[in-house]
Amino acid sequence: MAFNFGAPSGTSGTAAATAAPAGGFGGFGTTSTTAGSAFSFSAPTNTGTTALGGLFSQPTQAPTQSNQLINTASALSAPTLLGDERDAILAKWNQLQAFWGTGKGYFNNNIPPVEFTQENPFCRFKAVGYSCMPSNKDEDGLVVLVFNKKETEIRSQQQQLVESLHKVLGGNQTLTVNVEGTKTLPDDQTEVVIYVVERSPNGTSRRVPATTLYAHFEQANIKTQLQQLGVTLSMTRTELSPAQIKQLLQNPPAIISEDISELQKNQTTSVAKIAQYKRKLMDLSHRTLQVLIKQEIQRKSGYAIQADEEQLRVQLDTIQGELNAPTQFKGRLNELMSQIRMQNHFGAVRSEERYYIDADLLREIKQHLKQQQEGLSHLISIIKDDLEDIKLVEHGLNETIHIRGGVFS
Repeated sequence: MAFNFGAPSGTSGTAAATAAPAGGFGGFGTTSTTAGSAFSFSAPTNTGTTALGGLFSQPTQAPTQSNQLINTASALSAPTLLGDERDAILAKWNQLQAFWGTGKGYFNNNIPPVEFTQENPFCRFKAVGYSCMPSNKDEDGLVVLVFNKKETEIRSQQQQLVESLHKVLGGNQTLTVNVEGTKTLPDDQTEVVIYVVERSPNGTSRRVPATTLYAHFEQANIKTQLQQLGVTLSMTRTELSPAQIKQLLQNPPAIISEDISELQKNQTTSVAKIAQYKRKLMDLSHRTLQVLIKQEIQRKSGYAIQADEEQLRVQLDTIQGELNAPTQFKGRLNELMSQIRMQNHFGAVRSEERYYIDADLLREIKQHLKQQQEGLSHLISIIKDDLEDIKLVEHGLNETIHIRGGVFS
């Protein structure tokens, strides 16, 4: 039998009742002085043990991987649940659920829905989830039990679970176990929120405080019975006090700071590697381009210029002409030079104003000025050569006139 809540073999019901701590579950109303007190932890009868034989039976065999893939594809592309245009909307909704990796994909009335997890091949959304702080009071009596069972298994056998928890509480008829809600957790675990209602003899009822119920579950013998049910963790769902919140905010867990430091270091390393790979990529691109140019020149050696090459040359000449056009970049550069001169002039008058030029732009200005200087130097050299030629011509003309004058004198 998977779960046994009776007393161990060889122990009588009286002995079990004696071994239980007296008043271990106090606060549940007035207690009686008889053996059957209001909250007794005596061993259950054999009939209760027999009724629990089928608790948490083995789940049905999961579909094969091929069927799972077919069902997933049907849920994402062609559901036939409603038989009208709403199926297309349902398909988009299933796709969205598959992308974020949670939910159920309904697609056929005769086939169970597909369970979407983060391990499915369509999961693409990555996010950070935050849990809201509980706002429940201790009087609400909410206690969380984490089972190592799937949510579908818990839901299908919820009534047996309630009965088992009632037997863990001693089988007292004045107590009622209620399930507040269930939620799926990672690694095929399920969170079940319960509360216990206690009815008093005068007909009134109240919820057992969460701290009282949790303290009872934490007892060694009770904890063992819960573990047999598949409970791996129990906790109260009550709001945090201001002091607890302040303590959590001021003293975060030391694992967190180590993770942040490690992530920052990895980010710095990644940024440096990316910059290095960019430089390497640019260098390799230039080398590849040079190899392609040399290969193309060698391949075209001895051939006449083709039509597409001539067209490319014309395009390059057009681009070069546009760059050298007076109304384009050179004109703008000259205008910029004029503005710089004006700024320098006003800067001499108002020395408190300072202007800065971008390094790349300053480099281009220097290059342009250098070209202008070289052009002026070449122009001056030509003018000097022309002046020398004019002087020689004048000297020759003067000599010719002097000779002619001597002949005719």
